[in-house]
Amino acid sequence: MESINWLAVFAAGISAFVLGGIWYSPILFGNTWMKENNLSIEKIKQGNMLKIYGIAFILSLVMAANLAMFLADPPATCPEGCGIKTDLTWGVTAGFLAGLWVFCAVAMHGLFEHKSWKLICINGLYSVVGLMLMGAILGLWR
Repeated sequence: MESINWLAVFAAGISAFVLGGIWYSPILFGNTWMKENNLSIEKIKQGNMLKIYGIAFILSLVMAANLAMFLADPPATCPEGCGIKTDLTWGVTAGFLAGLWVFCAVAMHGLFEHKSWKLICINGLYSVVGLMLMGAILGLWR
């Protein structure tokens, strides 16, 4: 825990949260995401936005902290760090691998919920890209 840069965790959490705002906006995939979910702007506005965004932000921070723990320095019992060096490349790689894991879970849920592959890819690829971004920040900011 002492080898984790908590400021980097906070920045990584914010980065994925901001990415989500762009990803699910009309600029990128927002209109398609709404159509595939049978949602409208009016229906979305009926939700408790403070609660939704607040919990989403906390979950983004939890994801960043979890990834940071995977990227943390190896234990002292590991000779010469077991060859693990945390940097941009490893951060992005670990983020991709974690994102692939999440993508598979999103896809499994989506299949059983009879969601389209278009929606599965929008949601799943957001996780992949978001975790790669988090990994880049955590890998660079040691």
